[in-house]
Amino acid sequence: MLTLTKKYIVDDKNKKIAVQIPFETYKKIEEVLEDYALGQYILDVKDEKSLSIAEAKKFYGKRTRF
Repeated sequence: MLTLTKKYIVDDKNKKIAVQIPFETYKKIEEVLEDYALGQYILDVKDEKSLSIAEAKKFYGKRTRF
């Protein structure tokens, strides 16, 4: 389990308006959310027909990674 070290940012009425977390904690949260979203996407498309390598190359063309 991830232990969160956080600092609250408050306005002049002491109302919480933001949270600061260490950058490494943020990166871990981001990774977990991306993995979860990818898993959900995989479940959503599991009944779709897979493309062959030739079909995929034709469909996607010469796209490069960002």
